[in-house]
Amino acid sequence: QVQLTESGGGSVQAGGSLTLSCAASENIFNFNAMGWFRQTPGKQRELVAEINVGGRRDYGDSVKGRFSISRDGSINTVYLQMSDLRPEDTGVYYCHSRILSSRYYWGQGTQVTVSS
Repeated sequence: QVQLTESGGGSVQAGGSLTLSCAASENIFNFNAMGWFRQTPGKQRELVAEINVGGRRDYGDSVKGRFSISRDGSINTVYLQMSDLRPEDTGVYYCHSRILSSRYYWGQGTQVTVSS
């Protein structure tokens, strides 16, 4: 059973920065991709960022230029560096790992709150 453990959420003022971490229980290169979704109030869960096994990075339109995804294969961890945070970034951020296009594993979620 794959386990994904997130950390790094919290509260920050608008314009601030946070870094989220997601530690996987197995080799992250076993997955086709890893990344982050978020659930914001009143909206469907949306993709924030994803990095595939080859290193390609994809970002949601609302976070391009502000968020950056990276990984450290030596410790099976993926990071989400978030800067210039806005109140609309507030939500629960879920780490995910993906096998092919439809098999997902999820972390428990971590709350990010951005105040104006």
